[in-house]
Amino acid sequence: MTATTARTYTSHVVVRWSDMDIFKHVNHARMVTLLEEARIDSLISAGPDIANLFGTSVVAGIEVRYRTPLTHSDSPLAVTMWIEKLRAVDVTLRYEVRSAHAAADSKPAVTATTQLAFADPEAGTLRRLSADERAALAAWTTADWPQSSTRRAEVRRGLQIGFASHAT
Repeated sequence: MTATTARTYTSHVVVRWSDMDIFKHVNHARMVTLLEEARIDSLISAGPDIANLFGTSVVAGIEVRYRTPLTHSDSPLAVTMWIEKLRAVDVTLRYEVRSAHAAADSKPAVTATTQLAFADPEAGTLRRLSADERAALAAWTTADWPQSSTRRAEVRRGLQIGFASHAT
């Protein structure tokens, strides 16, 4: 796992035959479902307070990167996750997915993130996390979040340089 300073949770999810695509790899849409199953397992394991808190969250974004194909024979998949970013109204969960046969410290076959925003269902709006909620979630974050303003500036400069070099 790449984020050794984070409190992590690893869920083992079974790959079903119906999760395969024509190339006998786990299909993208099914991978998103397997990530969701792992996330639900982690929330239930974290206890009712955390599970209830996430019960008011909605998926605001998801990104999945495939490094190595996963197949039915890789089941059950080890999905390790932690909170990568904790902000006022949302969290970003980071996932690393490995074959059941891979070492825990091996490179993941799949990496992914899910951004979850917290809502007030009665008001129909997003809501800010309370100090107590943030404290409860902070135990699951990486030590290097939030990024320093210097690091954010470096990232922005890198993007601007990248865009400028493609524009000429």
